[in-house]
Amino acid sequence: MNPYEIAADQVLAGARPSLQQAAAWLEPGSLAELGQLMASAGRVRQAALGDKVEFCAIVNARSGRCSEDCAFCSQSAHHGGGAQVYPLLPVDEIVARGKRAAADGVRRFSIVTSGRDCPGGRELDDICRAIKRLRSEAGVLPCASLGLLDPQKARRLAEAGLKRYHHNLEAGPTHFARICTTHAFADRVATNALAREAGMEICVGGIVGLGESPLERAELAQAVAELEPESVPLNFLNPIAGTPLSGVPKLSPLQALAAVAVFRLFAPRAHLRCCGGRAQVLGRLSPLMYLAGASATMTGDYLTTEGCTPQADSADLAALGLSLITASGASE
Repeated sequence: MNPYEIAADQVLAGARPSLQQAAAWLEPGSLAELGQLMASAGRVRQAALGDKVEFCAIVNARSGRCSEDCAFCSQSAHHGGGAQVYPLLPVDEIVARGKRAAADGVRRFSIVTSGRDCPGGRELDDICRAIKRLRSEAGVLPCASLGLLDPQKARRLAEAGLKRYHHNLEAGPTHFARICTTHAFADRVATNALAREAGMEICVGGIVGLGESPLERAELAQAVAELEPESVPLNFLNPIAGTPLSGVPKLSPLQALAAVAVFRLFAPRAHLRCCGGRAQVLGRLSPLMYLAGASATMTGDYLTTEGCTPQADSADLAALGLSLITASGASE
């Protein structure tokens, strides 16, 4: 039995890898080692979640002019990333996009807004109306990614029927201050706690390839796992011109697949979904993310960059013998 198989057995028994182990796995010494790592992570996915894959999609409901200085983000007002700027979309438009996503097999549909904090006032009223209508009219499970929460806003969203709140840690605790200076890592942890306390599930992951070391990448996986999320979105940096990280080299496809496998071993029972940057970083190897432990993906376009079409993503599932959890099953 190789060390990766031993690690999979330990994970399924309730243990987590050590940071040192994970850091070594994130830089596999050979293709054979990566294959063994992926096989072990794939076995964990199979044992916990079977061969069913979930699609999610988002709507960039309010774009640009964000007050925060996250170094990867083209929507930051501190950078020249060139993102579109517009106010909150009308409720009818948000619901219409949710219906289109459901028709493409999407089960979870998220409303995303730029900015430091969850909107308040009339904007929050509109978001709550959209949440209710997405559930009743579109047949999708509504999610939202609206920034930092306070207890009152968290309760409002939960009362409106929000199933799951998304708020990434982005980077691990050691690397975070090199990525963002306008709020702290602890603020992100606290928002996930507030969402949980209000009765919502949490969707929390981050971005790999931000210039972090393998150990710092492992720290992110560990920090995410400690929050025990139902969903872990894993993004891969796709450097955007005008942002401070525009010159950072992209991860290789093999490094990205190793990251998928390691995050699966840290979060064995969460839906691990590959999101932003997967098309640009994994390229033609994208379908291998499922063999490395992914059990979900964000389909369609992302906030400011293009993604893969639902039709192409569905074809990948069919080729691998995986099945899609469809929007018609959105009854949680």
